[in-house]
Amino acid sequence: MTFDQIKKHLKTKTVGIAGCGGLGSNCAVALARVGVGRLVIADFDIVTAGNLNRQYFFLDQVGQMKTDALKENIRRIDPDIVVEEVEEKLTQETIPDVFGSCDVVVEAFDLADQKEMLINTMLKAFPQKPLVIGLGMAGWGKSDLIHYRRSDNIHVCGDEVSEISDELPPLAPRVGMVANMQANVVVEILLAISD
Repeated sequence: MTFDQIKKHLKTKTVGIAGCGGLGSNCAVALARVGVGRLVIADFDIVTAGNLNRQYFFLDQVGQMKTDALKENIRRIDPDIVVEEVEEKLTQETIPDVFGSCDVVVEAFDLADQKEMLINTMLKAFPQKPLVIGLGMAGWGKSDLIHYRRSDNIHVCGDEVSEISDELPPLAPRVGMVANMQANVVVEILLAISD
């Protein structure tokens, strides 16, 4: 498949991204660069200076809503991509409405309880819809431990063990590896879906 053929196919697809931090912002940018036609991005937080070490934002965006800043960054990459912003904390009740029209959903939350809530809600509401999650990206080095695993319609990217802590912070290289792995899995799924 040529890049033009890939972009033509991906232009018809919609990807939901739950969380616009390290995983979500970097994954969204990777998907924008390959031409996914519509992104539904959800987050309720603002960009802080502390986010700039791993998230796809810039110093002049500090204080902006993450969804607004990410939409602007995607517009600068490809103004034809439709970006739908959801500026709220996702719940079991809102997730089906927010991501119902998406072909694939990317989980990009920080907290384990939020990850679990999203996974359980998606499995209940959309058991056949692919969900690509990030699990284990804290720290540095150990690149050989980052992997991909599939269990039915759940696609797991990360090392599945390194939880974020003060001694094991999330840093751009590993977070970016997992975010780009998530984007790569999404592209693989979308290219397998017929128009």
